[in-house]
Formats: sequence, structure tokens, C-alpha cells
Amino acid sequence: MLPGWGRNERFVRNGATGATGVSRILGSRTAWTTVGDGEFFCPGCGGDRNYQRLTGRRRFTFFGVPLLPRGETGPVVECAACRHHYSADVLDHPTTTRFSAMLRDAVHTVALAVLAADGSCARTSLETAACAVRSAGFDDCSEDQLAALVEAVVADTGRVLGEPCGPGLAIELHEALDPLAPHLAPTGREAILLQGARIALADGPYTPAERETLVTVGSALTICADDVTRLLAAARTPS
Repeated sequence: MLPGWGRNERFVRNGATGATGVSRILGSRTAWTTVGDGEFFCPGCGGDRNYQRLTGRRRFTFFGVPLLPRGETGPVVECAACRHHYSADVLDHPTTTRFSAMLRDAVHTVALAVLAADGSCARTSLETAACAVRSAGFDDCSEDQLAALVEAVVADTGRVLGEPCGPGLAIELHEALDPLAPHLAPTGREAILLQGARIALADGPYTPAERETLVTVGSALTICADDVTRLLAAARTPS
């Protein structure tokens, strides 16, 4: 077999004579060329793996010898571990490492937005927020760090603590949540909203600014308005 040619032979059975033998006469082969590489989440392996992005040229074969061109094929993504080929849209799925970072940043952004909407940055709210952020992956997050970040967010956006979510903060929420939402199950999207709700409720009932911020969070997570209302009400009920 010629180097670089993949096995994709087709067999012709000699039905005219009734012979049972299979003659390897006509077939096709593909020569693959690497055009890129990187790391991706392999659905076959179930984890992060290296990949090669390939394009191919197909040819008819006669007795195993490549002859007439059949055109191009691909691009495909080949897993370096299992060698399976996938369509290029498999790269749209984030790697496990990237997904963890997206989730961590989303929880952190929601916590800051709710705290800024709260206005008072009460200690109970800061403690609840810090616990959520640490659980998401920021192990060294402290209440004092969050309080300082909230002050910086308010100064950067020109908002006043306790006022409704302004355009700048809404954009930040969408930038953090929009890329993540398609890769989360409904329960995962709801869990992020409920974390924000618990932060808001840590020092008392929702303020109008907190509720508006949480509605923005629900919208960015593609949770419908009725479900947002249901979840915010459920968060107020002790479990």
C-alpha cells in the first residue's frame, strides 16, 4: 500500500460465474493531509485529546493501485488517541479545561453583578458569594476580595451601588454566559441562576435592582421568563 493512503477499498463479487471468492479489483482510497492540530473534547474517548485537522484527496483504485481522482473530501478531525474521524463542528464543543474555566468565570461574574446590585455588600451576602465562587474553582477567593472587586466594577461602569443592572454590566453578563449556555443542561443553567438568587437573599428579600439583575442572568442563560420567575420564587422557600 502506498504511504499516506487510507484503506477504503470496495469489493466486486463475481456473480456472473457464481464464484464465492472475492476479487479485490475496484476500490477507492483517500490521501490525507494535515492542515492543523490542537486539543479538543473527543466524544469517542470522553475526554480531552489531541487532534489533527485533515483534508483528503480521493482516487479510484484498480488492483490496489490509485488511478483516477475522485475529488476532495473533508475537512475532518482525527483524534490522536482513538483515530476516529469527526466532522469539523466537533471543535465547537469546549475542552474539559476550557469548560471549567467558562463555568468558573460565569459564577464569578454573576456574583459580582448581584453584589453590585445589592448596594450594601452585607457580610452575609459576601460570604454566600465567596462560597459560590470558591466552589466554582477560585479557591483563594475571599469576602474582602469580592468587596474590592465590586467597588472597582462600580467605579468602572459609573454605576451607583443598589441601582438596576446598567448596559455595561449587562454586556459583561452576556459575554460570560452566552458562550456557556449552549453547553449546559437545563439544570446546570438553573443552578447558576439559583446561586445568584441565594446571594441576593442572603441579607433579606430581593431589591428591585437585584431582581432585574437576576432576570438579566436568566435571559443570558436562555431561561424563559416564566421559569426565571418560578426559580426566583423557589429560592425564597427554605429547602
